[in-house]
Amino acid sequence: MNFPIEVNNKTIQARRGETILEALDRNGIKVPTLCHMPDLYPTGSCRMCVVEVEGKPNLITACSYPVEEWMKIKTHSPRVVNARKTNVELLLSNHPDDCLYCERNGNCELQTFAEQLNVRERRFIGKKNKYKSDPSGSSIVRDPAKCILCGRCVRTCDEIIGACTLGFIGRGNKTIIGPSFNKQLNLSSCITCGQCIMACPTGALHEKRHSSDLQNALHHKETHVVMQYSPTVTVSLAEEFGLKAGKDISGLMNAALRKTGFDKVFDASFGADLYICELAAEIEHRLRNNGVLPVFSSDCPAWIKFMEQWHPDIIPHVSVCKSPQQMLGAVITNYYTKTYHINPDNLYTVSAMPCTAKKFEAQREQMTHKGISDVDSVLTTRELAQFIKLNGIDLHQNESEHADFPFHVRSSAGKLMAVSGGLTEALIRTLHYRITGKEIGSYKINELRVNKEVKEYKVKIGEFKLGFAAVTTVKQAGQLIEEIKSGRNDLHFIEVMACEGGCVGGGGQPIVKDIGAIKARAKAIYDTDEKDPIRASHKNPAIVELYRDFLGEPFGENSAKLLHTSYKKREVPL
Repeated sequence: MNFPIEVNNKTIQARRGETILEALDRNGIKVPTLCHMPDLYPTGSCRMCVVEVEGKPNLITACSYPVEEWMKIKTHSPRVVNARKTNVELLLSNHPDDCLYCERNGNCELQTFAEQLNVRERRFIGKKNKYKSDPSGSSIVRDPAKCILCGRCVRTCDEIIGACTLGFIGRGNKTIIGPSFNKQLNLSSCITCGQCIMACPTGALHEKRHSSDLQNALHHKETHVVMQYSPTVTVSLAEEFGLKAGKDISGLMNAALRKTGFDKVFDASFGADLYICELAAEIEHRLRNNGVLPVFSSDCPAWIKFMEQWHPDIIPHVSVCKSPQQMLGAVITNYYTKTYHINPDNLYTVSAMPCTAKKFEAQREQMTHKGISDVDSVLTTRELAQFIKLNGIDLHQNESEHADFPFHVRSSAGKLMAVSGGLTEALIRTLHYRITGKEIGSYKINELRVNKEVKEYKVKIGEFKLGFAAVTTVKQAGQLIEEIKSGRNDLHFIEVMACEGGCVGGGGQPIVKDIGAIKARAKAIYDTDEKDPIRASHKNPAIVELYRDFLGEPFGENSAKLLHTSYKKREVPL
């Protein structure tokens, strides 16, 4: 039911049951917020969204107060603006004065509000709390001195992701946010997904940077430096250079990365195709040999860490396939170096990923053989953009170039792994071919492209009636695991992505508040799939050649040595 309310002397339509903030947003009237998170229960703790309501003696928090018929609201009256300005000034009074050195300089919400509210002097002076930075994590650095206690990271970790790593510690002006007992991040249950970074409005959380190590490697004469970039990065990097969200700039990236000094630039969608071929062969083997079912995906390192910590009993259900990043890294180290007579000791492999958890994955002990890691350094999308700018490359003036041989050809199925449900859709294409010897009738599966946290699809392939599921966030995965433990037996494969929407919304992606950017990235992936001439991983000619010349059969003896791994229970100290 709609009814009128008056906002800034103009009548707009509100809906019964919505908050003032929701009504204002829907009518194009923006009110600043710091603690507010769409789709979660409002807390009203930051007080930035206060508005003046006629008849109310105090200012009202727009995020938590319901609209009432013929309510008269002032969103930017002098009283309201002064209150917001005072809030920002109080936050700044206990905030470090290091904007020039901060990770979020230029993309900090507190900095933006200070500029909008014309804060140009320090009116409140007192003793500042002093906190040390925590760099102990493999992927994430925590800097409590920059925390403004908005709680968004806590709610994201608990209510959305389900890792429950962060919480409020202490009381009053001694309150901080951190892991249990305010211990180091590497001792906590953190799964390194990086969604806390995406939620943080300041620089209190950021990724651990590897770009300085890369810069040194590029300027070492004897080092052969290669790059592999995720299919997701190609549709998100554009935003860091002022281009339209979702624009695929893989060709421009290839040119830019070569100009920075990389010896070879590879498309990691090739690794995704390799992963799909191995996974399909593994699932077929389990189906035909009464193996452990259902099979859980293994391409998301944040999900794998969560599983090892909280559900180690399902390790036999998890695919033994390494992730696409690690598969391609292993192939580069063992096949590429031999083919092109490169000393593996002089090889430096870099990956550009939309995910902070990939940094953790690359340093796992299972991903190193005889002292040589599959991947040496991992850059997030944000780091990659900063690295290109650091090297003075103007992305807009580049001509499109192809990725380097021999990992230059990919299918659109490999690109699909960027979105939730995409891995399952790509898997079904190759699994259908392996079981029946025929291509699937329709590549597109609408049931796996809907905007849901849990997607399910049932299909008959040859003699097998199979059930597939794709879930986003480990919270949803945990619920599905409990269903399976309680007797559910209609699923044979379960895809798990730790981040909402899949890798397009990963913790290493450009930090944006507009959900439309993430939708644009997903749309670009699906558009590529509709137009691409190669739409199944097993039809990638470069993959066929790799198996023929080096690997042998998918899920075979050679693949097992190079492309498969194992997992074990991971103890959480706190």
